[in-house]
Amino acid sequence: MLELILYIIYALLTLLSVYIAWKLMFAFKHFKMKRLISEPIMLKDVPSVSVCIPARNETHAMTQCLERVVASTYPKLEIIVLDDSSADNTSVLIKSFAHAGVRFVEGSHLPEGWLGKNHALQGLLEEASGSYILYMDVDTHIEPETIGQLVAYALQERASMVSVLPRRTNVWRTSVLFGTLRFYLELILHRRGSPAVASSAWLISRTGLIHDVGGITPLRATVQPESRLAAFYSLTSRYRFIISTPLLGLSYEKKWKSQVDTSIRLLYPIIGGKVIYAIVAGMIMLLAVQPIVSIVQGLFVGWTIIQIMAAWQIAVYMALYGAYLTRVWDTAWWVGALLWPVVLIQEFIVLLVSFNRYATGAVMWKGRSVMLRPKPVLKVTSSPREV
Repeated sequence: MLELILYIIYALLTLLSVYIAWKLMFAFKHFKMKRLISEPIMLKDVPSVSVCIPARNETHAMTQCLERVVASTYPKLEIIVLDDSSADNTSVLIKSFAHAGVRFVEGSHLPEGWLGKNHALQGLLEEASGSYILYMDVDTHIEPETIGQLVAYALQERASMVSVLPRRTNVWRTSVLFGTLRFYLELILHRRGSPAVASSAWLISRTGLIHDVGGITPLRATVQPESRLAAFYSLTSRYRFIISTPLLGLSYEKKWKSQVDTSIRLLYPIIGGKVIYAIVAGMIMLLAVQPIVSIVQGLFVGWTIIQIMAAWQIAVYMALYGAYLTRVWDTAWWVGALLWPVVLIQEFIVLLVSFNRYATGAVMWKGRSVMLRPKPVLKVTSSPREV
């Protein structure tokens, strides 16, 4: 009886692996940027860009982030950083870049009903004047040509919003080797009504954000506001999601603990924010973990056809994860693929913690409570504004 159950599990895992392979092939085909002329001076009527960075207790990453943004070759650029009531020296670091044109904005008191980061995004929107806004997290790194490449892509695609899945450049770190599966799941779960999105860096038309949607205000309590904006513009085919390349040069460096904290905040909403979805996701992860259990068991009681099938399942999922890593890691993707069992078990634990904390109202983000609320419905206008 037990063997029959295991055969059924492995059959289900085989079907799941086919589905994941199909989703990854779709992502690799459609979420890529063609090689473009990167020099902004080659563009006619270059649109202005406001780089907007919300910051709260970011002394560990603020300097490197701003150094890279200041080094951008894009000609029409303003850089605005909003300090959201930091308790450390973040504000001092921001102000030290005033000579390089970085504008410091002091965050205001957080109104009731707002999430902290969303309020910071709205504050930055009110200060920005560019045709485009590039919202960036502090742990996001760009190269001198990144903004020019991104704007050229948005203009080529006639997109009102572009979100970028960042690369990892220094893979020989715990934060990379044991990184969470947040972006991997974004690719697998992508669909038109809930498209893949990355909060690390997203470019959006400022006038579109204000006039089409009403700014961030309608999304004041949404855990991942960029996901709702992506869904809104996806309905009119004006949203694009791309995987960063060495040419685009957008990457990120985030400590392992910070990644886990972010995944705890985002994983439950990413899978749908409902109890039934969390149960299904947990069961799928448990099924995927089962071959690992069979392999460990085989080390003590000997190998049978069950262990051989389990090894095959693990190899397939390692290969799928490795295929993803070849797109987002600069080198040593195979090391990450070998660590798949560890990363999978880690993700299952993160899912349990994320679900439990949302269920008990214990989700925190940088000292502030985060509550999951119903997704707001953004009304689609008949003719979204262009840049």
